[in-house]
Amino acid sequence: MFKRLYLTILVIALFVGLIGFTTGCQPKEQEVNEIKIGGVGPISGDAETFGISTRNGENLAVEEWNAKGGVLGKEIKLIFRDDKGDPAEAVNVWTKLIDQDKVVAIVGTAMSKCSLAAAPICQAKKIPMIAPASTNPMVTDCGDYIFRACFIDPFQGIVGANFAYYDLGVRKAGVIFDIGNDYTKGLSEFFRDQFINLGGEVVGFESHPTGATDFKAQLTNLIKTGVELIYIPDYYSDAALIMKQARELGFKGYFLGGDGWDSPDLVKIGGDAVEGGFFTNHFSKDDPRPEVQDFVNKYKEKYGKDPDGFAALAYDAMNIMITAIKNAGSTDGAKIRDALKNISFKAVTGKITFDENRNPVKSVVIIEIKDGQQVYNTTISP
Repeated sequence: MFKRLYLTILVIALFVGLIGFTTGCQPKEQEVNEIKIGGVGPISGDAETFGISTRNGENLAVEEWNAKGGVLGKEIKLIFRDDKGDPAEAVNVWTKLIDQDKVVAIVGTAMSKCSLAAAPICQAKKIPMIAPASTNPMVTDCGDYIFRACFIDPFQGIVGANFAYYDLGVRKAGVIFDIGNDYTKGLSEFFRDQFINLGGEVVGFESHPTGATDFKAQLTNLIKTGVELIYIPDYYSDAALIMKQARELGFKGYFLGGDGWDSPDLVKIGGDAVEGGFFTNHFSKDDPRPEVQDFVNKYKEKYGKDPDGFAALAYDAMNIMITAIKNAGSTDGAKIRDALKNISFKAVTGKITFDENRNPVKSVVIIEIKDGQQVYNTTISP
């Protein structure tokens, strides 16, 4: 009897062990057949349209690669996390992606202040990173594992000043910006310095605290100087309010901004006040280049709307990262980094090669708000 009971227990134990072995091995086998890439953007918070577009662009690129067999014979898995537009949250997100999710690379994020906080983590852990839309020049100063897909603020600010001086004929400008945001502060300074170098006057340089909603005191100071143009490098939510309040105070001149204006919510918030405003950007859906129109059509088919610059940059950045993994023939961080340095990529936002600081050399597009729509104005090359 005891012998029979012993044999029964032994059979059960072996059966349970076999099940445990099978189920225990299966996730590891799946993991071996995946290459995990992290994605980051602010899909909640004040700049949520940036993050939604970023996620859409990255996801579209990954789906296209997987439809063709993935990379290195493996499926690509995008793990996208929300940084909420908050630098502290960006640090938390980056740490989770690297330490918990075990990603081999990161494509993120949209906002410079978040990339500046998180890039040192990638550098320290030797995980290659491409920031799709973080234009502050200090982002890639963090180290040789940090790249970006967008032009940088000095170039954007210079182009904006040149456009104001030569194309719009402005000679007297004012600036208002968020003092707590590295992106807006840097862009305002680059615009100011170049406009003065050209022979123009910057008769007012006004700042406001982060989170402000009443800008009338600063705008009154600018308007009373007789400015012909107000440069507003803030993100779309603040920029729209600033333009509304400036019009309410009787300002009749030009508005000009940076790529932070690139959101359909600019018109939703600002209404008629933003009409006739101009901003520098990375991409226009009206660009006739075949690669642009192909991307626009695919994006509209999948998401039911036109892509913005953040979607295009994220799509390009993800394609560049996966191409680098393919060229490296490996998921080793150092090999991917070296492949990125040597890449030459015909992207939606222009042909991309990286300079010695891992920044792309590329064109700037000028967009005008006309009849409530973003309308292509011109392209300015480096």
